Amino acid sequence: MSLYRRIKEVSSGKNMTIAELERLSGISNGQIRRWDTSSPKVENLAKVAKTLHVSVDFLLGKEESSTMDEPVDLDKALSEEGMAMFDGKPLSEEYKKALLAMLRANKNSGE
Repeated sequence: MSLYRRIKEVSSGKNMTIAELERLSGISNGQIRRWDTSSPKVENLAKVAKTLHVSVDFLLGKEESSTMDEPVDLDKALSEEGMAMFDGKPLSEEYKKALLAMLRANKNSGE
């Protein structure tokens, strides 16, 4: 798989167009598309990897999975159906509420 196709696949999986990726990465409009037939500057590839929250090696196809995970919004993950699991099983609504309450209490005690 070409570098451009891999970047396109990853960005698509994050609901991001190539144009948005270029804007967020600070790369000239249309430059990433040219990576299908040319090699990018190392610093530009690093900017894209950082924006996508993946490693450069992942984009180059040297790693099977990303080593950099996006931060997780626990409030959102615990409120969406099927998003929060423990030991391979979805958390019950009661458990999610208790977990959120514990996190909020812990956060408030540290302020």
